Amino acid sequence: MACSDSCQCLGERGQRSILYSILKNDNQPNQHSQGRARFAVPQQQPCSCGSKKKVVLRSPQTTCKAASVALLKTLKFVKNVLCFRELPAEDQLQLVRNSWAQLLVLGIAQDLIDFETMETPELSMLQNILTSGQGRQETAHGRSGQGVSLTDVQGIKMFLNKCWGLDISTKEYAYLKGAILFNPDIAELRCQSYIQALQSEAHQALSEYVKVTHRRDSTRFTKLFIALSMLRSINANVVAGLFFKPVIGTVSMNELLLEMFYGK
Repeated sequence: MACSDSCQCLGERGQRSILYSILKNDNQPNQHSQGRARFAVPQQQPCSCGSKKKVVLRSPQTTCKAASVALLKTLKFVKNVLCFRELPAEDQLQLVRNSWAQLLVLGIAQDLIDFETMETPELSMLQNILTSGQGRQETAHGRSGQGVSLTDVQGIKMFLNKCWGLDISTKEYAYLKGAILFNPDIAELRCQSYIQALQSEAHQALSEYVKVTHRRDSTRFTKLFIALSMLRSINANVVAGLFFKPVIGTVSMNELLLEMFYGK
């Protein structure tokens, strides 16, 4: 199926791109090459009190840059998938918009990217009153006005540790990405049946690959499928808020995605 729709570029900008701003600082120490050993969070259920607690990245500049690089690699992988390129342009964009966060978390797992968070301080009632006037804007840009749910971050970390514990191979990661990318449940897809078939093919290819490479582990495919279910529960707004909001601010994630996806 040939794609007759052409992609729309973003056009010329009067200022340097969002992506450039994120990636321009190359002199920061790399804290993500230490592997999964340092990031060995015990497998446990997220604490219920974590839903009220907000956390931010401890080293946002370094971690956000690593996440941006991982997202670039992820989008490059997607654009190199032949059956994806054959889809109509609007279907391509819909699939990317609905899967980028989960694909990114898979990329973070594959690249063994480590990150640490810290709790944001909660404002007291008096502080809320005092900052409700002129200080409101200043507070909104500070750590007290930022952060994502600790429970959601724990969910991301649990998924990462699940992947690292399974020691997922490059091909397995590719099949998992295919299963996430080709989501037929998205509304208004022009080629919904074809996309559903592509997702089924990704599941089948993963199953056959596991049978050949892990003959002694009859439960591996089930374990990978459980990991896939964990991944699907990760919220895109949480991923954007944790890894990108510290550097893009009020810029929408959709705008950043368009720039990265259609950029050269």
